[in-house]
Parts: sequence; structure tokens; C-alpha cells
Amino acid sequence: MIRRVAFLVFTTVAAVAAGAAPAARTPRALAPAQPGAWEVSKSADGRNPVRVCVAELASLAQWEHRGGSCTRVVISDSGTRTVIHYTCADGGFGRSDMTLLTPRTLRIETQGISGGYPFAYTLHARRVAACAAR
Repeated sequence: MIRRVAFLVFTTVAAVAAGAAPAARTPRALAPAQPGAWEVSKSADGRNPVRVCVAELASLAQWEHRGGSCTRVVISDSGTRTVIHYTCADGGFGRSDMTLLTPRTLRIETQGISGGYPFAYTLHARRVAACAAR
């Protein structure tokens, strides 16, 4: 029995590491929000925002590794909160707890490993306009 459980855990981990895990579905918690131009800031009052054109809101979960080749998996998704784990080709990974405050406002608590070092911070995202995501 222990061998069988160990084998199942090993094959699941190997499949995720190889990128064979199913693609992350769009979390229901984020459904009221829409893609578009979002301003993302580490400050709740929106100081020094970075403006990005977002085609898929779940991509904000991997802010630390934006632009990286990462695989996302939705861990939980209920009400206005979703938790997403992601693993990147460069060895980085993270876990983000995304809370929909309004259809135009998100809070993202994220932590993980980037460049071999730990990170942990909270982001505040606000939808400001439509855009043509590439």
C-alpha cells in the first residue's frame, strides 16, 4: 500500500514537473472581473503602479515571474477568493492568494522562490481601461 501511494505521488509530481498537468481553468472567483489594462502596485493607495494589458486575470498570480514560462494550477476557488500555485521553467515557483474586492479591484498575496531567493508581498490591482492584449 505504501509503495502504491508513493508511486502515485511520484508520478503526479513528475507530471506536474514535466508540464503535463492540466491547464489552469479560469477561476470562478475572478469571473466578475474582466481582462484589460490593469494598474498593479505594492501600495494600497496605488502609488507607483505598473500598467499591464492582461488577457487572462489568473496571469496576475505569477507577478514575480511575469513573462516567464510557467504552469499554473488552481488550488482552491470559492466565493471571491482563489489560490493559484505556479511553477516556472527557470526553477522559480509561487503561490498566490487572489481576492476579488470589486469587479475592478483585486488583492494578490504572493510568495515563493525567484532567482533562488524567497519573496513574499501583497499587490493591489485596479482595472483602468480596455486594451488589446497580445
